[in-house]
Amino acid sequence: MADNNTVRFGLLGCIRFASKFVRTVTQSSNAVIIAISDPSLETANTFAAANNLSPETVTVYGSYEELLDDPRVDAVYLTMPVTQRGNWAVKAAEKKKHLLVEKPPAQDAAEIDRIVEACVSNGVQFMDGTIWLHHQRTVKIRETMFDSGLLGDVRHIYSTMTTPIPEQVLERLTKDAMGLAGAIGELGWYPIGAALWAMSYQMPISVMALPSSVATNSVGTILSCSASLQFGSTATAIVHCSFLSQLSTDLAISGSKGSIQMNDYVIPYKEDIAWFKYTSGAKFVDMHIGWNMIPEKVTVDCSGAEESQEAMMLRAFTRLVQGINRGESEADRRWPEISQKTQLVVDAVKKSVDIGCQIVYL
Repeated sequence: MADNNTVRFGLLGCIRFASKFVRTVTQSSNAVIIAISDPSLETANTFAAANNLSPETVTVYGSYEELLDDPRVDAVYLTMPVTQRGNWAVKAAEKKKHLLVEKPPAQDAAEIDRIVEACVSNGVQFMDGTIWLHHQRTVKIRETMFDSGLLGDVRHIYSTMTTPIPEQVLERLTKDAMGLAGAIGELGWYPIGAALWAMSYQMPISVMALPSSVATNSVGTILSCSASLQFGSTATAIVHCSFLSQLSTDLAISGSKGSIQMNDYVIPYKEDIAWFKYTSGAKFVDMHIGWNMIPEKVTVDCSGAEESQEAMMLRAFTRLVQGINRGESEADRRWPEISQKTQLVVDAVKKSVDIGCQIVYL
């Protein structure tokens, strides 16, 4: 039986990927899953069995409505296709359920605004599932490079998220399943979000998709895209997402005083350890035969049972929910604002593609 300090979760959608969330909650000391749901009761039962969710402690529903009507559920994790998330996120907020939503949480800025408005009106917390923002490495970079001044002012960002999909599957990626933005929403959410994070969420003044980078399947779903982002007069970013390339999650940030580089910023190579490399004050030695330094490697130990980035995200979310439920605090607006800004840039890149890769001003 959960106590008053335990956040009771319900799952809206029993896709295979949700097993990772179940694993994280199972390892948590302040969260528990008490209900799961799927439009197919058979799918929900199969998911429960595959994830060792006992019928004695976890209720299985064959519809999302039934789960949302369960008064025991404090918060929901939404994993259904992006084309359905906006509708069910609003309904969940109206039922006073706190929302942890897979990314992208909506199809466009108007939809995510409706979700956030519903959350604000009903006093519930919203957070999207961009897990790398909660990693201890991410916090360490902010402290050691940005806050300390080692990086200086950000001048350029390069970020990618690519992962291959079998050719026979690519043609089945429809806009009904993927949303209008295609790969820009599903994958581009990460590099666009990384660029905004590096700029401390200063919005770009303009966005332009790069013409030669845009690829679609026969039904017009975007499979690959690169874009340039202009931040004021001194900072730029190049972001790239693709279902056509091998796995890459690169993030390189060049500043006026230093640089940062990672090749696994979305999901670290190993769950229990992560690192980044940086230079500060680097220059060529005389005659340009080498550098005056080699990049320094900073390692972050994440070997504790509750130290993975998924666990850190869950902990941050549950603490916010606990504070609201106890009447000690209000919902943290920072997380929905990050999602809204990311969605605005996703929309701008998609618009640039639609108008022939012209500049879109924000």
